[in-house]
Amino acid sequence: MGVGEQGQQRDVLAFYALTAFAVVMYTVPGEWIPVLDPLRLALVTSGVAAGLMALRRLGRAEPLYFDGVRGLALLAFSGLAFASVSWSVNPDVTRSTGLELLKLTAIYLTIINVITTGRRLAILCGAMVLASIVTSIGVINWYQTGVDLVEGYRARWVGVFADPNHMAMNLGLVVPLAVAFLARKESGWVLRVACGAAAGLAVAAIVLSHSRGGFIGLAVAMGVWAIREKRRMQAIVLGAVLVVGLVVFAPQSFWQRNETVTSFHEDASAMGRVHAWQVASRISLDRPLLGVGVGAFRYAWPFYAPPEATHAFVAHNIFLDVIGELGFVGLLLFLVFAGGATGGAFASSKDSQMGWLGRALAASMAGYLVCDLFSGYVLSAHLYVLFGMAASAHRIAQARAETAAVVVQRAPAAGKGSSTAWEGSGHAA
Repeated sequence: MGVGEQGQQRDVLAFYALTAFAVVMYTVPGEWIPVLDPLRLALVTSGVAAGLMALRRLGRAEPLYFDGVRGLALLAFSGLAFASVSWSVNPDVTRSTGLELLKLTAIYLTIINVITTGRRLAILCGAMVLASIVTSIGVINWYQTGVDLVEGYRARWVGVFADPNHMAMNLGLVVPLAVAFLARKESGWVLRVACGAAAGLAVAAIVLSHSRGGFIGLAVAMGVWAIREKRRMQAIVLGAVLVVGLVVFAPQSFWQRNETVTSFHEDASAMGRVHAWQVASRISLDRPLLGVGVGAFRYAWPFYAPPEATHAFVAHNIFLDVIGELGFVGLLLFLVFAGGATGGAFASSKDSQMGWLGRALAASMAGYLVCDLFSGYVLSAHLYVLFGMAASAHRIAQARAETAAVVVQRAPAAGKGSSTAWEGSGHAA
């Protein structure tokens, strides 16, 4: 086997490993199948994907693609996070958090180097949608059996889905993707039915989580998708079906909890967010440039919280979390990264072949970032996978546009040459 064939085989295997990681990310088998827990499947699959991708680049002497400004901004952000050990209020936590962030950065770089075709991107998105069925069923089953309900009525599941808010936003990002597959006739009826089921189950799980931020993010995501989808009437009908299902099947407790938004002073959960935002504000006034160190927000709580805020929370806003932990320097880097990925998703939605998936990714990005206004999860694998897919969609669309432009530029020259040959052949008038 030649060097080129070995490199191609490694690239294909890296793609399979990356897809397996996306499936594990939602099914989390190690959390509910004890025998699989020691295997650390998420770490293994992501590590294999990254390793094979790096080996292919080294074997063929190809440069690693860093995704331009947004990729470099992420690298700088990760570097700043790890460097914050030197000024952190809790260096040990900052060190471990910085290492986790470096792992997530590696996942992002692996995605943008391996997902180089529209077909691969569609397979990765489809794998996430189908894997989310396991998560949704787990959440619904726990709710029906009354297992570990938060506050006595909020559904959740295992692992990263143990937080109802985190669970809701991670399931919310697959809904626009699932609906996009469902609306596309070329997907085939089996995949369309499966994606329809995935969307319905995800919405049900989000409702049972009673997550106000998750519900708002889902509404924004579906609104963005419906507005930007070319088959506008079909999009509106699908959206209406989801709304009707929500109204009919949502429990009374879901509507009661959402009504507390207007009386947040009486809601302990809402006031926890207000206190967290106050802490972030005070940290930014005291340490505006570099913050208290990545992962150290809750450990800085006693120094900045108002007297009545006796319980330490996360920042409950990803941007305020970044300001509190890495200052405005970190916020600038994160905004360049997040803004670049989001803009890339919206730009890819104009592509003639991949626009249907680009529009779904743009909707997922919009909904996820809205959810992040009420949550603070910088260390979320789902975030970096979503951003990586959006960046890959942009790169694929750009490459197709550049190829089309080259073909257009060459066409006149070819036409001129043909005309000359015809005239010189003795057949000219």
